[in-house]
Amino acid sequence: MSRLTLLTTRDCHLCGAARADLDRVTAATGQAWAEVDVADDPEMAREYGDRLPVVLLDGAEHGYWDVDVPRLVRDLGGAS
Repeated sequence: MSRLTLLTTRDCHLCGAARADLDRVTAATGQAWAEVDVADDPEMAREYGDRLPVVLLDGAEHGYWDVDVPRLVRDLGGAS
């Protein structure tokens, strides 16, 4: 199970930038990430739908709309 999860949905104009940012985090830390489309889960769509994309770290919300790459790398423990 990945420590990082990107919550997205269809037609999300910010999600492409978030994917690129998470790829930068992977390059810096070696930590892979997974993507979940909240449209497939009505409960998640209700909870997160108005602030996508959302980054989860270890299942907890770390940020939304954009990825704070330096903070995320720091919270992951830096480069591996």
